[in-house]
Amino acid sequence: MGAGRVCRGGSAEGSWPSSYHSSVQPPPETASTSVTETVNGSHEFKITGYSLSKGLGIGRYIASDTFIVGGYSWAIYFYPDGKSAEDGGAYVSLFIALASEGTDVRALFELALLDQSGKEQHKIHSHFGRNLEAGPYTLKYRGSMWGYKRFFKRISLEESDYLKDDCLSVRCSVGVVKSHTEGPKIYSIPVPPSNINEHFGQLLESGEDTDVSFDVDGEIFTAHKLVLAARSPVFMAQFYGPMKDQQNGCVKVEDMEAPVFKALIHFIYWDALPDMEEITGLNAKCASTLMAQHLLAAADRYALDRLKILCEVKLCEDVAINTVATTLALAEQHHCLQLKSVCLKFVALPENLRAVMQTEGFEYLKISCPLVLTELLRYVARTGEHSVLARDHVGEALDGSDPAGRRVKPRL
Repeated sequence: MGAGRVCRGGSAEGSWPSSYHSSVQPPPETASTSVTETVNGSHEFKITGYSLSKGLGIGRYIASDTFIVGGYSWAIYFYPDGKSAEDGGAYVSLFIALASEGTDVRALFELALLDQSGKEQHKIHSHFGRNLEAGPYTLKYRGSMWGYKRFFKRISLEESDYLKDDCLSVRCSVGVVKSHTEGPKIYSIPVPPSNINEHFGQLLESGEDTDVSFDVDGEIFTAHKLVLAARSPVFMAQFYGPMKDQQNGCVKVEDMEAPVFKALIHFIYWDALPDMEEITGLNAKCASTLMAQHLLAAADRYALDRLKILCEVKLCEDVAINTVATTLALAEQHHCLQLKSVCLKFVALPENLRAVMQTEGFEYLKISCPLVLTELLRYVARTGEHSVLARDHVGEALDGSDPAGRRVKPRL
């Protein structure tokens, strides 16, 4: 017979020792949190020439520029004759609209007509700061709107402090609802920011192991082919493509000034714009703008998209009478749509148009980009009571004469 197991103390055969049960730890308790919050932003929309907007027609609106909140584009719509035919034009209507693609975008809104008497007695309709029985408003698709058909009686509006110098100001606040889940963190390890640009920048400054040189307007620059090729598809094709340069000597760069090429190489290694004053040796704002113009063209030439965008942003910030026409021509030639729009709006202002037309840059614009003047006419036509005079000025420019009737000779 086989040996049997003897069990004492009433324990069942095959049971675990009591010491094992005491050593087993209960599973750890974990937790997570769902966080729902709003990403907030606001936009102020000024409506000048209010009296001229009357009679636009019921259901027709004046729109603000689009603005971005929570990753979506928005626009304010003002209906001077009202949105609904049943009101017979007795009210002005005000709406906020989703201007980008999106489905079931949940948001809070506030529309405010600003009191211009200084008393801060604004007319406000708001989701913020109050309990919402049905929750945030949901916009189903692009073009969905929230607002009021009967925002304000038109007669009352025209007798109020909201209208001053034939001007209204509207402020819209948007809070886009976002949700995310936060889990427990069992560690706390600080991650330092990337400094790869510093390493590459130091490599450029050291001059070690450079394998290519460039002759730019008589000045020599040295660099590393692999770095240039990794950053620019144009350099990649030039050094390693099927049609790569066979020359082992110095690469001659045509149609570019040395400071511009120096700034270009600086960006390739450092991934940042250089100090424009240091590069140009000048501290005048126009010198910085001129460098940004040349650098934008160079960025487009070498397909450095980030550098091109940085230059576009800088030029948008530095629009001025004496440089805007040249910048506008540059924006047209290098397909910078936002920069082009900023320049057109600036030039079309009646207080700017005459002065801009007297600059040499405007003569260059007429010769290099004549079709832009047609677009300029469209912007000028939106300047209200000044549009007739402004259109005359631009019309004369299209004919080749200045506002005083003198024939203008093209100057580059």
